[in-house]
Amino acid sequence: MTTTFANSTLQTPVSRSVVLGSTSRYRRELLERLRIPFQVTAPEVDETPQAGERPRALALRLALAKAQAVAALHPEAVVIGSDQVADLAGQALGKPGEHARAVAQLRQMRGQTVIFQTALAVVCLASGFEKVDLAEVRVVFRDLSDAEIEAYLQAEQPYDCAGSAKSEGLGIALLESIDNDDPTALIGLPLIRTARLLRQAGVKLL
Repeated sequence: MTTTFANSTLQTPVSRSVVLGSTSRYRRELLERLRIPFQVTAPEVDETPQAGERPRALALRLALAKAQAVAALHPEAVVIGSDQVADLAGQALGKPGEHARAVAQLRQMRGQTVIFQTALAVVCLASGFEKVDLAEVRVVFRDLSDAEIEAYLQAEQPYDCAGSAKSEGLGIALLESIDNDDPTALIGLPLIRTARLLRQAGVKLL
Protein backbone atom coordinates (compact mmCIF):
# COMPACT_ATOMS: atom_id res chain seq x y z
CA MET A 1 0.00 0.00 0.00
CA THR A 2 1.26 3.46 -0.87
CA THR A 3 0.16 6.62 0.92
CA THR A 4 1.07 10.18 -0.03
CA PHE A 5 2.00 12.79 2.56
CA ALA A 6 2.79 16.46 2.06
CA ASN A 7 3.24 19.38 4.41
CA SER A 8 0.78 22.08 3.45
CA THR A 9 2.84 24.85 5.10
CA LEU A 10 5.82 24.50 2.80
CA GLN A 11 6.35 22.19 -0.15
CA THR A 12 9.91 22.53 -1.35
CA PRO A 13 10.36 21.54 -5.01
CA VAL A 14 12.25 18.29 -5.53
CA SER A 15 13.79 16.97 -8.71
CA ARG A 16 12.52 13.43 -8.09
CA SER A 17 9.66 12.08 -6.02
CA VAL A 18 10.57 10.77 -2.58
CA VAL A 19 9.27 7.52 -1.11
CA LEU A 20 9.69 6.35 2.47
CA GLY A 21 9.94 2.56 2.58
CA SER A 22 8.55 1.99 6.05
CA THR A 23 5.50 1.05 8.07
CA SER A 24 6.68 3.13 11.05
CA ARG A 25 4.55 6.12 11.99
CA TYR A 26 7.53 7.50 13.89
CA ARG A 27 9.67 7.63 10.73
CA ARG A 28 6.82 9.19 8.77
CA GLU A 29 6.37 11.89 11.39
CA LEU A 30 10.11 12.59 11.44
CA LEU A 31 10.38 12.82 7.65
CA GLU A 32 7.51 15.33 7.65
CA ARG A 33 9.85 17.73 9.45
CA LEU A 34 11.79 18.20 6.19
CA ARG A 35 8.62 19.67 4.61
CA ILE A 36 8.85 17.83 1.31
CA PRO A 37 6.06 15.85 -0.32
CA PHE A 38 6.61 12.10 -0.08
CA GLN A 39 4.86 8.79 -0.38
CA VAL A 40 4.98 5.88 2.03
CA THR A 41 5.19 2.30 0.78
CA ALA A 42 5.45 -0.72 3.05
CA PRO A 43 8.52 -2.81 2.23
CA GLU A 44 8.06 -6.57 1.95
CA VAL A 45 11.25 -7.70 3.68
CA ASP A 46 12.00 -10.67 5.92
CA GLU A 47 13.56 -9.13 9.04
CA THR A 48 14.83 -12.42 10.51
CA PRO A 49 18.48 -12.08 11.61
CA GLN A 50 20.98 -14.28 9.85
CA ALA A 51 23.05 -16.79 11.81
CA GLY A 52 25.75 -14.97 13.76
CA GLU A 53 24.71 -11.56 12.42
CA ARG A 54 25.76 -8.65 14.64
CA PRO A 55 23.23 -5.88 15.46
CA ARG A 56 25.07 -3.24 13.39
CA ALA A 57 25.24 -5.52 10.34
CA LEU A 58 21.59 -6.50 10.77
CA ALA A 59 20.42 -2.88 10.88
CA LEU A 60 22.46 -1.94 7.79
CA ARG A 61 21.31 -4.99 5.81
CA LEU A 62 17.64 -4.44 6.59
CA ALA A 63 17.72 -0.70 5.87
CA LEU A 64 19.19 -1.37 2.43
CA ALA A 65 16.86 -4.31 1.77
CA LYS A 66 13.82 -2.15 2.57
CA ALA A 67 15.01 0.66 0.31
CA GLN A 68 15.79 -1.75 -2.54
CA ALA A 69 12.45 -3.55 -2.23
CA VAL A 70 10.48 -0.31 -2.46
CA ALA A 71 12.76 1.12 -5.17
CA ALA A 72 11.83 -1.85 -7.35
CA LEU A 73 8.23 -0.59 -7.16
CA HIS A 74 9.20 3.08 -7.68
CA PRO A 75 12.27 3.00 -9.95
CA GLU A 76 12.19 6.74 -10.74
CA ALA A 77 11.90 7.82 -7.11
CA VAL A 78 14.42 8.44 -4.37
CA VAL A 79 13.61 5.82 -1.75
CA ILE A 80 14.49 5.93 1.95
CA GLY A 81 14.86 2.76 4.00
CA SER A 82 15.73 2.57 7.68
CA ASP A 83 16.05 0.04 10.47
CA GLN A 84 16.93 0.18 14.14
CA VAL A 85 18.36 -2.54 16.35
CA ALA A 86 19.14 -2.18 20.05
CA ASP A 87 22.60 -3.62 20.71
CA LEU A 88 23.18 -4.93 24.23
CA ALA A 89 26.76 -6.24 24.38
CA GLY A 90 26.39 -7.70 20.89
CA GLN A 91 22.89 -9.09 21.46
CA ALA A 92 20.22 -7.71 19.13
CA LEU A 93 17.04 -6.53 20.84
CA GLY A 94 14.18 -5.78 18.47
CA LYS A 95 10.59 -4.67 18.98
CA PRO A 96 9.09 -6.56 21.93
CA GLY A 97 5.60 -6.80 20.45
CA GLU A 98 3.97 -7.54 23.80
CA HIS A 99 4.19 -6.80 27.52
CA ALA A 100 6.10 -9.81 28.82
CA ARG A 101 8.90 -9.39 26.29
CA ALA A 102 9.10 -5.67 27.02
CA VAL A 103 9.51 -6.42 30.73
CA ALA A 104 12.28 -8.89 29.94
CA GLN A 105 14.08 -6.39 27.69
CA LEU A 106 14.01 -3.58 30.23
CA ARG A 107 15.21 -5.91 32.98
CA GLN A 108 18.13 -6.89 30.74
CA MET A 109 18.99 -3.27 29.99
CA ARG A 110 18.71 -1.75 33.48
CA GLY A 111 22.06 -0.37 34.60
CA GLN A 112 23.53 -1.18 31.19
CA THR A 113 24.82 0.76 28.19
CA VAL A 114 22.84 -0.02 25.04
CA ILE A 115 23.85 1.12 21.56
CA PHE A 116 20.88 1.79 19.32
CA GLN A 117 22.07 1.08 15.78
CA THR A 118 19.92 3.20 13.45
CA ALA A 119 20.72 2.45 9.83
CA LEU A 120 19.68 4.47 6.80
CA ALA A 121 19.69 3.69 3.08
CA VAL A 122 18.77 5.92 0.13
CA VAL A 123 18.31 4.32 -3.28
CA CYS A 124 17.27 5.54 -6.72
CA LEU A 125 17.30 2.90 -9.43
CA ALA A 126 16.89 5.38 -12.30
CA SER A 127 20.02 7.33 -11.38
CA GLY A 128 21.98 4.41 -9.95
CA PHE A 129 22.26 6.11 -6.57
CA GLU A 130 22.67 3.83 -3.56
CA LYS A 131 24.20 4.81 -0.23
CA VAL A 132 23.93 3.63 3.35
CA ASP A 133 24.82 5.30 6.64
CA LEU A 134 24.45 4.49 10.30
CA ALA A 135 23.93 6.55 13.45
CA GLU A 136 25.00 4.95 16.70
CA VAL A 137 23.25 6.24 19.81
CA ARG A 138 24.81 5.26 23.13
CA VAL A 139 22.15 5.06 25.86
CA VAL A 140 22.78 4.39 29.54
CA PHE A 141 19.76 3.01 31.37
CA ARG A 142 19.14 3.68 35.05
CA ASP A 143 19.19 0.75 37.46
CA LEU A 144 15.42 0.41 37.20
CA SER A 145 13.27 -1.36 39.76
CA ASP A 146 10.65 -3.88 38.66
CA ALA A 147 7.98 -1.43 39.85
CA GLU A 148 9.40 1.36 37.67
CA ILE A 149 9.51 -0.93 34.66
CA GLU A 150 5.89 -1.99 35.17
CA ALA A 151 4.69 1.57 35.73
CA TYR A 152 6.43 2.77 32.58
CA LEU A 153 5.11 -0.01 30.37
CA GLN A 154 1.56 0.46 31.62
CA ALA A 155 1.79 4.20 30.95
CA GLU A 156 3.34 4.19 27.48
CA GLN A 157 3.03 0.64 26.08
CA PRO A 158 6.05 1.00 23.73
CA TYR A 159 5.69 -2.48 22.27
CA ASP A 160 6.41 -1.29 18.72
CA CYS A 161 9.78 0.25 19.70
CA ALA A 162 13.17 -1.46 19.63
CA GLY A 163 14.37 -1.64 23.20
CA SER A 164 10.91 -1.14 24.72
CA ALA A 165 11.23 2.59 25.37
CA LYS A 166 10.27 5.91 23.76
CA SER A 167 12.93 8.49 24.54
CA GLU A 168 10.69 11.23 23.10
CA GLY A 169 8.08 10.44 25.74
CA LEU A 170 8.04 9.15 29.31
CA GLY A 171 10.84 6.73 28.40
CA ILE A 172 13.33 9.54 28.99
CA ALA A 173 12.78 8.91 32.73
CA LEU A 174 14.36 5.46 32.31
CA LEU A 175 17.70 6.87 31.21
CA GLU A 176 20.90 8.23 32.74
CA SER A 177 22.32 9.63 29.49
CA ILE A 178 22.10 9.71 25.69
CA ASP A 179 25.17 10.28 23.52
CA ASN A 180 24.71 10.82 19.78
CA ASP A 181 25.45 13.21 16.89
CA ASP A 182 22.05 13.01 15.15
CA PRO A 183 19.27 13.88 17.62
CA THR A 184 16.37 12.11 15.91
CA ALA A 185 18.23 8.83 15.38
CA LEU A 186 16.97 7.30 18.62
CA ILE A 187 13.35 7.95 17.59
CA GLY A 188 13.94 5.99 14.38
CA LEU A 189 15.25 8.16 11.53
CA PRO A 190 18.52 10.16 11.72
CA LEU A 191 17.42 13.35 9.96
CA ILE A 192 20.86 14.94 9.63
CA ARG A 193 22.06 11.88 7.73
CA THR A 194 18.77 11.59 5.84
CA ALA A 195 18.99 15.19 4.64
CA ARG A 196 22.62 14.65 3.59
CA LEU A 197 21.86 11.56 1.53
CA LEU A 198 18.75 13.13 -0.02
CA ARG A 199 20.84 16.11 -1.16
CA GLN A 200 23.44 13.74 -2.61
CA ALA A 201 20.65 11.91 -4.44
CA GLY A 202 19.52 15.19 -6.01
CA VAL A 203 16.59 16.11 -3.79
CA LYS A 204 16.32 19.85 -3.07
CA LEU A 205 15.44 20.51 0.55
CA LEU A 206 15.95 24.29 0.70
